[in-house]
Amino acid sequence: MTKVDDQINALRRASGLVGAPSSDFDLNPEVTPAEGRKLRAAGVLVAFEPRADGLHLLLTKRSSHLKHHPGQIAFPGGKVDPGDADEVAAALREAREEVALPSGHVEVLGTLPAHETVTSFTVTPVLALIHTPFDPVREPGEVEEVFYTPFDHVMDPARYSVQYRRWRGQRRLYYTVPFGPYYIWGATARMLRALAERVA
Repeated sequence: MTKVDDQINALRRASGLVGAPSSDFDLNPEVTPAEGRKLRAAGVLVAFEPRADGLHLLLTKRSSHLKHHPGQIAFPGGKVDPGDADEVAAALREAREEVALPSGHVEVLGTLPAHETVTSFTVTPVLALIHTPFDPVREPGEVEEVFYTPFDHVMDPARYSVQYRRWRGQRRLYYTVPFGPYYIWGATARMLRALAERVA
């Protein structure tokens, strides 16, 4: 069995585990969500592509011109639109729009527990494999860059650290797992760390 086979099997096992949802408030219990807030459903694609040296995770750097989360590292994905059947459909559609990933190239392994963001989204991570190689084409209005990170990097819980910054006048703690020039943090890092714990 190859390294890629081992990693794919680990993801398949992880997708079948039952777990609790997470949120941006996990590390910040003193920050309470606004009462009466309306949570909007969203789906993101956590997609790994097999290569000779193992699986690699597809990530994007958001455009610096965007109103929400400019310049941040993110999974392809977004809110569930009226035409989407569910969060899986939304994640696949957004991946087509943002990086030109054909849905037929993707095998969906399952979904992970939802993550609530401080921006009032309930984000469902959709775990997937990219079985057919493709050439990413970024949507320039949304995506500044498309890149990949090795499975071994993002699936190692020891690589994650907790840092903080000031947000709306309060100290906010968050997870981070930097990779080269890419500062992976916040909700993206939190969802990845939850997956890394399942894989471990």
